[in-house]
Amino acid sequence: MQEKATATSHQVLALNTLAFTVCFAAWMLNGVLVTFLSTHQIFDWDPVKIGWLMGIPVLTGSLLRLPAGMLTDRYGGKPVFAGLLLLCAVPMYLLSTANGFLEFALYSFGFGLTGVSFSIGIAFTSVWYPKDRQGTALGIFGAGNAGAAVTTLVAPKLLDRLTLGGADPEGWRTLPKIYAAVLVIMGLLFLLCAQNKKPASSGSGWARMLTPLKNVRVWRFGLYYFLVFGCFVAFSQWLVPYYVNVYYLPLVTAGLLTSCFSLPSGVIRALGGWMSDHWGARKVMYGVLGLSTVISVLLIVPKMEIYSPGQGVVATRPGVVTEVRAEAVVVGDKVYPLRVRPAARHLDDDTLIWPVKEVWQESVVTVGRSVQRRELLAKGQTRIYFRANVWVFTVLVLILGVVWGIGKAAVYRYIPDYFPEQVGVVGGMVGVLGGLGGFVCPILFGYLLQGSGLWTSCWMLMSVLSAVCLWWLHRVVSGLMRHRHPESTRQIEH
Repeated sequence: MQEKATATSHQVLALNTLAFTVCFAAWMLNGVLVTFLSTHQIFDWDPVKIGWLMGIPVLTGSLLRLPAGMLTDRYGGKPVFAGLLLLCAVPMYLLSTANGFLEFALYSFGFGLTGVSFSIGIAFTSVWYPKDRQGTALGIFGAGNAGAAVTTLVAPKLLDRLTLGGADPEGWRTLPKIYAAVLVIMGLLFLLCAQNKKPASSGSGWARMLTPLKNVRVWRFGLYYFLVFGCFVAFSQWLVPYYVNVYYLPLVTAGLLTSCFSLPSGVIRALGGWMSDHWGARKVMYGVLGLSTVISVLLIVPKMEIYSPGQGVVATRPGVVTEVRAEAVVVGDKVYPLRVRPAARHLDDDTLIWPVKEVWQESVVTVGRSVQRRELLAKGQTRIYFRANVWVFTVLVLILGVVWGIGKAAVYRYIPDYFPEQVGVVGGMVGVLGGLGGFVCPILFGYLLQGSGLWTSCWMLMSVLSAVCLWWLHRVVSGLMRHRHPESTRQIEH
């Protein structure tokens, strides 16, 4: 890393951020494209296949992050980044020729290499900035995550135009060609404008470069990144079909609302880097993991309509039923009032935030029947309706995206402190683990949905994962406090 940032540093940072934005937009393409193809029944894919197609590009871009980071440390970012952009344009173009699941999966596996751009950019950015500017610089670079929002905003509108509003479904094949052209243009721009630079450790052997991976700290950072980045990637795709199926929104609107999650999360990463420089990554991660746990729990409650037995009406004395009406049952000369069922209304048309309860009673006796004391005359019915208001849901998801965006910067602020000369290798490994979250989670979401029938089952998984990360962080911090200040820790405990 340099002792002082220069104009060249800022130029390389701008190029890295732009290239990463382009790559991330390409990496997230299947979230919109697969939803469009399945919704319009161009291909007959069930939730599990959809999950796989969303996850396959993420798998490629995750598993190869470590070798990409190592190559960047060895040869510098210019040739590696430019080569990646030009190489990925080929399978992206071929995606336009796919006619089934296997072909689509194969080409998705190829253009998924765009995901390794993160470890390349992290390593290439870090060598241009001093230690005290690392968090801010890497946070600005990480704002390229906003490429996910570019795809969710632009791709649905392009698909609508290319398919003539659905009249020409095969028009979707032009979209991958457009993305391939953008990748080529960005690759050429990087070759022409970027200046290469390598870290001091670039001459180390491959085995020595991998030494930091023996440290459990790397794997702990990887778990944090699995949550704040991997799950961000997963939901940048999964929220599109979520909005379509749960709230019955058109694809364009679903893409727009999904961008409310992905765009702020990407942009706020720069602020997360500054916060981590100013207050320290540990304090920031405490807040991130705590809020992630709370918000995920709030999102678990599904949109639902529940019917349950309610409070009934029983006879207070024996007699013969003489009259049965919707509003009352008469036994002898005793009138037992009943709650009448409210008039039907379309609750989906109301702006409901809290659950709505309706209670009524229905007679279970007929005229002329003899009843005994404490015998049931009318059964109670309770209906509880919870709309899971789409705007409340969107606000909570937006906050969660912002929280994860700050967390992404905080995780990578740790790395230059502990591994200043192995940022590419450690950043690559952390990126692998984080990227695996983007691959594994959509598949898990598909299986959870198929098994439980609940779209909110994905938030159950998030709440558990967030709680585990928070527990591990607290356990490590408590251990450090005991080691560094045993006397004060003992006094606090007692």
